[in-house]
Amino acid sequence: MRENRDEIIIQAAPEEVWDVLTDLGKHAEWNPLIYRAEGKIELGEGVRLAAKSGSIDMNYNCSVVKVEPNREFQWKWHIVFPFLFRGEHTFTIEPIDGKSIRFINVEIFKGILVPLFTNFLATDGKDGMVAMDEALKDRVEQAKKSA
Repeated sequence: MRENRDEIIIQAAPEEVWDVLTDLGKHAEWNPLIYRAEGKIELGEGVRLAAKSGSIDMNYNCSVVKVEPNREFQWKWHIVFPFLFRGEHTFTIEPIDGKSIRFINVEIFKGILVPLFTNFLATDGKDGMVAMDEALKDRVEQAKKSA
């Protein structure tokens, strides 16, 4: 098992972050990691996405397995067979006060092939996650300034 985790403080209300994060059709406008996403963040729905970490371009078919509006959602995916390589990606929004939240981005990788990708996941994979989180912060905070 391998876990990547990142946290960032965003100066916004939970629903403002949720609205940007769950508007999958607009990820291409701001997200350097997930450059194409289709589907709905609703329990049991499928999400198709394309992501780029370092020099690796990946396509995923995810299943949304948890949704708590304005708080958290999670999807799961696998490559070929779940026992080979699978991931659980959780996006959590924790209110700090009325003006800010802590965004927690966690991806857990499991399967017999994970050891082959440990270095990639620890470097390019983690860097992609951090870049996404910083871009989310910028997108939400800039939208607040424009409003």
